[in-house]
Amino acid sequence: MSLYAQDDTALRAAQEERLRAVWKPPSGWFFRWTDVNNNRVGVWYTLTAFGFMLFAGVLALIMRTQLAVPENNLVSANTFNQLFTLHGSMMMFLFAVPMFEAVSIILLPQLLGARDLPFPRLSAFGYWSFLLGGVFVGGSIFFNAAPDGGWFMYPPLTTRTDLSGIGADIWMLGLSFIEVSSVAAAVELIVGVLKCRPPGMRLNLMPLYAWYILVVAVMILFAFPPLIAGDLLFEMERLLGWPFFDAAKGGDPLLWQHLFWIFGHPEVYIVFLPSIALFAMMIPTFAQRHLLGYPWIVLAAVGTAFLSFGLWVHHMFATGLPKISLAFFSAASEAVAIPTGVQIFAFIATLWAGKVKWSTPLLYASGSLAVFVIGGLTGVMVAIAPFDWQAHDTYFVVAHLHYVLIGGTLLPLFGGLYYYWPLITGKKLSDRLGRTAFWIMFVGINLTFFPMHLSGLEGMPRRVFTYPAELNIGWLNLASTAGSYLFASGVLVLVIDLALSPSRKKAPRNPWNAGTLEWLAHPDDEDWGIRSVPLIESRYPIWDQKNFVAKVDEGRFFLPDAEEGRRETIITSVLDAKPVSVIRLGTPSVKPMITAVALGSVFILTTYHLYLAAALFGVVTLGCVLWWLWDTAEIPEKPEKPIGHGMTMPLYLSGPAAPGWWAMFITMMADATAFSGLVFGYYFYWTIHPDFGAGFDGPGSAGPLLALACSLGSWAATVAAREMHRRGGVTAARGLLIAGAGAAAASIAAGLGSLDGLDPKANVYPAIVWVLVIWTVAHAAVGIVMQLYTLARSIAGKMDPAHDADLRNITVYQHFFALTAIVAYLTVGLFPEAGL
Repeated sequence: MSLYAQDDTALRAAQEERLRAVWKPPSGWFFRWTDVNNNRVGVWYTLTAFGFMLFAGVLALIMRTQLAVPENNLVSANTFNQLFTLHGSMMMFLFAVPMFEAVSIILLPQLLGARDLPFPRLSAFGYWSFLLGGVFVGGSIFFNAAPDGGWFMYPPLTTRTDLSGIGADIWMLGLSFIEVSSVAAAVELIVGVLKCRPPGMRLNLMPLYAWYILVVAVMILFAFPPLIAGDLLFEMERLLGWPFFDAAKGGDPLLWQHLFWIFGHPEVYIVFLPSIALFAMMIPTFAQRHLLGYPWIVLAAVGTAFLSFGLWVHHMFATGLPKISLAFFSAASEAVAIPTGVQIFAFIATLWAGKVKWSTPLLYASGSLAVFVIGGLTGVMVAIAPFDWQAHDTYFVVAHLHYVLIGGTLLPLFGGLYYYWPLITGKKLSDRLGRTAFWIMFVGINLTFFPMHLSGLEGMPRRVFTYPAELNIGWLNLASTAGSYLFASGVLVLVIDLALSPSRKKAPRNPWNAGTLEWLAHPDDEDWGIRSVPLIESRYPIWDQKNFVAKVDEGRFFLPDAEEGRRETIITSVLDAKPVSVIRLGTPSVKPMITAVALGSVFILTTYHLYLAAALFGVVTLGCVLWWLWDTAEIPEKPEKPIGHGMTMPLYLSGPAAPGWWAMFITMMADATAFSGLVFGYYFYWTIHPDFGAGFDGPGSAGPLLALACSLGSWAATVAAREMHRRGGVTAARGLLIAGAGAAAASIAAGLGSLDGLDPKANVYPAIVWVLVIWTVAHAAVGIVMQLYTLARSIAGKMDPAHDADLRNITVYQHFFALTAIVAYLTVGLFPEAGL
């Protein structure tokens, strides 16, 4: 097809009709919820997270009402414990992180000029998992069964079943389920940024929002898995009595604090950096110029992420750490102010150099910076160990935390809401109501949280349901309570503004005169995302590239049609965004929803100790996953297709160029990080206990080394199968896959056999050995399923030497499995000496 053909209006109309048909959403009261288009799923995600935020806010108001006067009895101590635990948990796990992922799922395809992200069904699965897990955790308070151990759930109070009820299990298993959705979204976002950029959008031309998404999604991959590892140990102790945190049996509660805060401190930056990303999109628009210091901002974002993983110990200054540790982590905590300052000063410089158009979104951005800086300054104070010892676990820390999170997350999100509302709905929100809401909230925030600095310094501890009048802090608490209601009033004005939005007239296209790709969206936007995938030559193509919008709308760039009636987008190279292929995207399906329900059932049934039913649903979940995957990696009806500008792209990819390969690699990085958390636990016990393992039987070395040999045999057989298959030896490759599965089965038998005689309830040493071996054995079992699944695909004609994505992807898994087996079996077999 010649590009000049695009001059034909009839041809363009026919293309649009085909695109419209292909991207038509499902209809019907049930099937409309089977949609997987990221634009629609992102809106569901956003609304759900916003609803959870409002619910958690109501819980906070009840708490503040209880604390308004001394010795109040509005709620009991137990109810108050549930309120502050659920408030913190929902704000962090059900609002801050999911809201970032939800907004990103909406914005990223449009920012990248892509029709959609590469795995839309994965996004849908993540949403349904998030919804089910959130309702399960949040709804527990209506049955007086909510968790009550604080959002960090420190053992041993929470691991002892006689001191904490089923709420601890609901917290642990419900939020673990939600963490699955977070990791799924992170995989989708990373692969989307790396592989779905439009032609020409090199890394140094990426919108800063995409850079921040990439940084934050990578942080999620490395931050959440240690918590998942901790969750596993936590539930093993609660459900089975394995004493990982029981000091009487060699365990140590501090291990939980390490694993939790390795997650918990980066979590603060995981929710803060996306807000900076929103600033990076809004400020150039309202300054009407390019953002100053682009490379420095990128480096600062990466630096902030890197440093954030070295700060977790500053939450543990009061636990009796060595002085050298205190000095190192105190200095690292101070250092994070440097990259943060670089980003903020770059934004100020851009506003200074530009012609600022003051607007409601910019008002929120400016106000949030002021609030955040106050929180940052008090953060520098508590990063100094002697001050932290005085302020630890007081309301001073509550004030610091809320200044950081509200200034660094909530207000920027509200600013982003006013900025991007026309993009999502085609309607603008009211400037008058928006500014009214802002000033009410701004005064309310400071009236609520500034007095908490003083009440904390006066000695009011956190997490107490009342306090005596003799402390003379009643007036400070009364001010905080009044401020909280004022803040809530501001949020109510914002909600009213949102509710009135549907009745307003359509806004003009690109109402802020922004320069980035997402503003190609039309108020009456189509479901196809973008009319044609553009060629990018600037960071602000709408401003800089001549006739850019008209060319996109007229289909004069790439992939303007859907001749084969399939949902497609262009895949490009990671560094320089050269087109490498066209991929077919997932269509609406009930599979993500059913899989999420089945997996959620496993977690919920386990919470209530219904293990047999949970195992049954585990099998159902496996069946759903295989059913889902069976239709993927399909062999196309033709090898390639034209995409415009005289270019022809293949319709099938395998290996490192394919999005599926990257998804497997990234998922396994998360898996390896969780495993590292367990190995960290093993060596943590070994370090703090000079006699670790003494007096208890170990697995010996023969069993673990035999299991290791069999595991490596399974890995080698899979690698050989890939190479044999690539050279056309299909039958030999099938035989090698069977041999690999057999070797993995032998490794399972040897691994489990090495545990014979070890009592995991007796001491932490046999318990941690059991966990490492079970983890490795479970991965061997998953490897068998993959090998047999690939074999079935080959026999069914869904894989041949030219189309071998399945085999290449499971080889990636086997690389990580082999590494896991090496570390696990050498650790339990050779360390400590008692294991010999």
